[in-house]
Amino acid sequence: MKAAFIREIGTPSVIEYGELPTPEPRANEVLVKVGAVSVNPIDTYIRAGQVAMASKFPYIIGCDLAGTVVKVGSEAKRFSVGDRVWGSNQGLFGRQGTFADFASVDERWLYRTPPGMTDQEAAAGALVGLTAHLGLFQHADLRPGEVVFVNGGAGGVGSCVVQLAKATGAFVVTTGGNDESLAVCKKLGADLALNYHAPNIDDQLRAFSLPHGGIQLWVETQREPTLDRTISLMAPRGRIMLMAGRQARPELPVGPFYVKDLRLIGFSMFNGTPEEQRHAAEGLNALYELNRWRPHIGKVMPLSEAAAAHQLQEENTITKQGTLRGKIVLEP
Repeated sequence: MKAAFIREIGTPSVIEYGELPTPEPRANEVLVKVGAVSVNPIDTYIRAGQVAMASKFPYIIGCDLAGTVVKVGSEAKRFSVGDRVWGSNQGLFGRQGTFADFASVDERWLYRTPPGMTDQEAAAGALVGLTAHLGLFQHADLRPGEVVFVNGGAGGVGSCVVQLAKATGAFVVTTGGNDESLAVCKKLGADLALNYHAPNIDDQLRAFSLPHGGIQLWVETQREPTLDRTISLMAPRGRIMLMAGRQARPELPVGPFYVKDLRLIGFSMFNGTPEEQRHAAEGLNALYELNRWRPHIGKVMPLSEAAAAHQLQEENTITKQGTLRGKIVLEP
């Protein structure tokens, strides 16, 4: 089979595209003919060695996939040949990744693809959709009528947060760096979309949120959070959820934090159990069928261009070039 893989950690240039053996499903696995995959920031961190998970080479990259079951392991019970499925959590903790014609996946990390959802959509929404759902509902206990703020509402996680929070009945505020991004945010359902370059952005945040008591939930997707600023904008008993910034060491203004009865929540999707992630996936599928959630695709490329896709992802994650809105999807 064709696959995108690495033999060593490094820059996007270490990604190769070539032939590898087609895997055989183990007892609890199913073999999926991959229809689409997507690129996440975590994929680039693993490839670069910033997150030490690439331990056995050649190492197939990628977390997300969508496709069709073509073979079932002897102990796998949830799926049959011909079922369309999607999933994430591959390429982690010793598991091979998804950037290939075929992937053998433990059935616990797979979910049925709803009728009408394309493989492109399913792959694009996998990691980011699970992240948004687990974060908002399991960890942050989002409730209707609350004000939610999320940076980068046109991005992968941000676009899912906007849609899921709106589907719950929250008021959603988000940001973008240009008119195109702001238009995407509004189309996704944001009540207020602000240009993060605006000098008066905090005044606009206060003007919108104070009639509702302030910001009840701040979803921090930035690599370098500014907690002093964030805490000043929070409502009493609000929650701040951190889900990015592995190397960040921000100052925590303890006084303003505790006198507001605030809570600080750390959250990584990869810590979710198979049962927790399946519950989130079923919630996402239901919202898709109700037309309340649509994965946001920014660019579609062939799998053979995986190195260029990683470069594009890094340019927008690390150097913030602003050339990408939505997910990068690759097709074998």
